Amino acid sequence: MRVFLAVHLPRLQLEVFRPKWLPEPAHGCVVLDRDKVLIADGIARSAGVRVGMKRGGVLTLTPEVEMYEREPGREYGAQREVAIALMKFSPDVAMLDEAVVVVDIGASLRLFGGLLAVCRQAKAILEAIGLTARISAAPTGQGAWLLAKHRNRRVLKVDSLERQLSALPLLSVPEVRPFADWFAGLGCETIADVRRLPRAGLQRRCGEHLLDSLDRSFGTAPELFDWLELPPTFSARIEMPDRIEHAEAALFGAHRLVVQLCGWLCAKQLALTGATLLLEHERGRQAIEPTPIEIALGEPTWREDHLMRLLKERLGRIELTAPVIALRLDASNVQSAVPASDTLFPEPGGTAEDHTRLVELLVARLGEENVLRPAPTADYRPEVANRWVPVASASKSTVLPEGLPRPTWLLAKPVRLLMRKHRPFYGSPLRMVSPGERIEAGWFDGELVTRDYFVAQGEDQSCFWIYRERVSSRDAEEDQRWFLHGLFG
Repeated sequence: MRVFLAVHLPRLQLEVFRPKWLPEPAHGCVVLDRDKVLIADGIARSAGVRVGMKRGGVLTLTPEVEMYEREPGREYGAQREVAIALMKFSPDVAMLDEAVVVVDIGASLRLFGGLLAVCRQAKAILEAIGLTARISAAPTGQGAWLLAKHRNRRVLKVDSLERQLSALPLLSVPEVRPFADWFAGLGCETIADVRRLPRAGLQRRCGEHLLDSLDRSFGTAPELFDWLELPPTFSARIEMPDRIEHAEAALFGAHRLVVQLCGWLCAKQLALTGATLLLEHERGRQAIEPTPIEIALGEPTWREDHLMRLLKERLGRIELTAPVIALRLDASNVQSAVPASDTLFPEPGGTAEDHTRLVELLVARLGEENVLRPAPTADYRPEVANRWVPVASASKSTVLPEGLPRPTWLLAKPVRLLMRKHRPFYGSPLRMVSPGERIEAGWFDGELVTRDYFVAQGEDQSCFWIYRERVSSRDAEEDQRWFLHGLFG
């Protein structure tokens, strides 16, 4: 079953200048095309500004209104951003006329939890980009296009689609508009009225394009789309509507880039292991280099929520040296995506991916120098056999000896033990339960240790790791010194 999702951007001309996540200007804003109002926001309309009004009339009504000249290039770029982000649902995405994006989601409905769930996620993507959208779904792409232009409707059956389309105004169909007066003279108001006219007469009067468009909309003729092709690498840039003085304020713009990245990753079936967010500053004589924010991932991911958590923590720790005017996101390292495991019995305590995501979040929040992991070194002395290194740093693997007892908790400083009846004492007399392990090392760095280690057990069955300093045969027995160095769990 084919199902098409259509996303119409009715306020695209305005929101390329003022995204939804920006507050409205105090005196409103309008977009002009050839010195006439193309679109106005609510504040400007309440002041009396209307579509088609000339620049002078607007300034008479509200002199402090913000005016923008229409930029088709920016509109195309924003529509392309939406198309790339919607590739999260399917690689078959097409950019159509009148600010509409169509996605073939028939094969993805079950994966994303059904049509309603797909529509909710698509709406969240449009909110992140900062654009107003009308979202519709239909068994045909042209039908979904027509529905999205007028209302939010979701239909899955051709019969339901026919009822919905028939009630639409006839001028909804672009091929009808050149003949609007002729149809009005015939008393036609809806698409249903047009379809009731003789096909042969319509074809002679209006040409075959009108009938082809209607047939594609109602599913009686095949549809062909020019699917969007993606570049082999991801690099996206947006200019901020206002100068940003604090790094945290760039989060909205970063979210707009991340949803595009996730769509690109899903379409390419790739996972991200490293990316760079560049905060671009003012240009000119005193221009400074962009501020880079490196995103290093221990586990490949394509999930928007995880990337946004990392970016939020990193941006919260950045102090800007200059205002930010633009953002650029580059996917520096990617690899083939591995699908999630669908095991019947998941691991308790979360998967390895969950653990890795937690570590990445801690690194972003606390800093790389404050999240450490143990790194064994080739030294038998217990106090120097381990060093702590940043969790993301690479280190050579060290082959550890097997079969040597080591305690769960190693004391930072050995504790000297009392001697009672020629036996070491720690709460109770200790009894040796293992043969001795001789450690003699450190001669090469001037920190020589000569010890004999044992596993000892107290009367309550607790086990301890103790050692005796090496003595020569000439030393008296009472000169032997015992130390507690570790506790077994």
